[in-house]
Amino acid sequence: MPPIRPSLAYVRVLRPLQWSKNLLVFAALLFSRGAGDAGLVRRAAILFAAFCLTSSALYVFNDILDRGEDSRHPRKRFRPIASGAIHWEIGAIMAPVLAAAGLLTARGVEPGALACLAGYLVLGSAYSLFLKRVVILDVLVIAAGFVLRATAGALAISVAISPWLLICTMLLALFLALAKRRHELLLVPRPSAGRAVLNGYSSGLLDQMISVATSGTLMAYILYAFAEQTSAKFPSRLMPLTVPLVLYGILRYLFLVYRRDEGGEPELLLVTDPPLLISIALYAAAVAVIVSVR
Repeated sequence: MPPIRPSLAYVRVLRPLQWSKNLLVFAALLFSRGAGDAGLVRRAAILFAAFCLTSSALYVFNDILDRGEDSRHPRKRFRPIASGAIHWEIGAIMAPVLAAAGLLTARGVEPGALACLAGYLVLGSAYSLFLKRVVILDVLVIAAGFVLRATAGALAISVAISPWLLICTMLLALFLALAKRRHELLLVPRPSAGRAVLNGYSSGLLDQMISVATSGTLMAYILYAFAEQTSAKFPSRLMPLTVPLVLYGILRYLFLVYRRDEGGEPELLLVTDPPLLISIALYAAAVAVIVSVR
């Protein structure tokens, strides 16, 4: 990878590609028939922007703390702070400014959603400081961050969200995080040159964990799709028809992880692999149609 141009360094340090994770705040809007309500869309969009600012603050904070380890990593050494394109002291100013901007952006949303955003900021900070070094807990904290996004999205538009969907969100995020750890372990045979927490993992252990997370995700979604609560909410009773799309998407991701040794950057993989992208688009379209049928 070529050296970072100064004009791009301040953009890359924010990791805008990672903002795709924050699209989860729109999940409740999609499943609640609220996509046609301009007011609800506006509230969800404000929350999305707030999460983008806050997550960028956490990425900058994490890069400051990890600049020594990242400088020895085959890929992370090109990050703006690790490479020296941005001095860490400048990052130390950027992080709190971004965090404050995120909280101020969300000040007009529901208090519960703002509390979730604040909780995400606290949890992310704790992760960067010490939780990322605790085996198993590190990936559970990542999954919890996704649950906070989904919950905040529901609270922002004042709708109830199915517990099964929250469980599914947590397990799916756990699955992606474990696949990323597996990729990192293969990429950096010497854990000391990558994440310190990799010392506690092995490829065999991660394979078993991925298997558990995969099975749990599928079961949670199937239970959601066939639940009486779901049938009562969506009279068409067509949600079970989306199960094959979810099944294909997960199996396709497993194929990419185990046959192509990918999975290190799920935010890219989810939008660059054509079959996976098509399955996600078909799923979103199917849900939009199902929730609109009365």
